Amino acid sequence: MALSAEESGRLAGLLDEHAERITQRWTELVGASLRGRLSQAELRRQVQELHRAVIEAARGGGFDLESESAGELRAVLAELSRGRARQGFTATETAISVYALKDVLLELLEADATDTALRDYVAFSSLVDQMGLFTFESFVRTRESLIADQAEQLLELSTPVVKIWEGVVAVPLVGTLDSARAQVVMERLLQTLVDTGSPYAIIDITGVPAVDTQVAQHILKTVVAARLMGADCIISGIRPQIAQTIVALGIEFGDIATKASLADALRHVLRLTGVETARRQPRRES
Repeated sequence: MALSAEESGRLAGLLDEHAERITQRWTELVGASLRGRLSQAELRRQVQELHRAVIEAARGGGFDLESESAGELRAVLAELSRGRARQGFTATETAISVYALKDVLLELLEADATDTALRDYVAFSSLVDQMGLFTFESFVRTRESLIADQAEQLLELSTPVVKIWEGVVAVPLVGTLDSARAQVVMERLLQTLVDTGSPYAIIDITGVPAVDTQVAQHILKTVVAARLMGADCIISGIRPQIAQTIVALGIEFGDIATKASLADALRHVLRLTGVETARRQPRRES
């Protein structure tokens, strides 16, 4: 709902005439809802920015939140939403910062019992509702973006590719291996193979709770991709339960080397690279 030119003018005049009283009361109402989680100085600055932006939009005549004249107001609302989302506030706490303006306007207009004042309050309230909805939508978009970024970071943290020694890298997998994570594993492994020029890669699945057909397919695709890069893969962590599952599902690893533990896989790679492993001999009694 857009305000008429006359309503926009009255709103701008009201906000401008009682500027100090409005920002003071507005800050108090929002501060009470946030329970001291934001400093008074920062909160007052935000309220003053909103107050100024609303006046500028109203002075444009025919106040509509989607209009060109309300561009600065939309920017201020969006920035408020983004900041609150990053600071850990809820969508409700953020929207209250806008909706509090309705209470301030009511306090200013309730002394005027004319029909014009009543109609103005209804129109102004509808506009504030639009501002609150815009703030809520901006907040949700920011939160979704933050969640997506955090999920990507967690994927990267949960799929490290480490260089064991010259020519050998390892991928210790922990947790469920789904399609998205499998893609990250493949990309990080291939990039590490390129960066290090390693001819051997160990994929350790000791921390994978269960291996089904889908997980096995993801592992096989990663092995094939590594082979195309000129690297041989060894799969370690084939526990008895996983071995039984693989056999029951009829999954074939072909000529891919598999080992029961990461230590076995390391010894296997050492033999392939021609490095002798020294076994500790028992000391003789003199």
